[in-house]
Amino acid sequence: MSIKTKVAAFALAALATVGTIASTTQQAQAKGPGLGFGIAAGVIGAAVVGSAIAANEAGYYDTGYRRCGWVRQFDAYGNYVGRVRTCNY
Repeated sequence: MSIKTKVAAFALAALATVGTIASTTQQAQAKGPGLGFGIAAGVIGAAVVGSAIAANEAGYYDTGYRRCGWVRQFDAYGNYVGRVRTCNY
């Protein structure tokens, strides 16, 4: 998963959280939690679960096949050394 996707998922979760907090802000009253609390809890829970799914490294469409390719190798000084074959699972 690319960094852009992770940032977008985090931004969406933050936007949902801020919107929920802003929409449920009322004058303080001494009563139990109402419908707004339930909606806010549902939205925040969905944002947390969605972020966890988006951050999953393996992904949903993992085929299970190895993907192999050649990767350039450099020494500690940045000089090109050669190529090495690496495989991802």
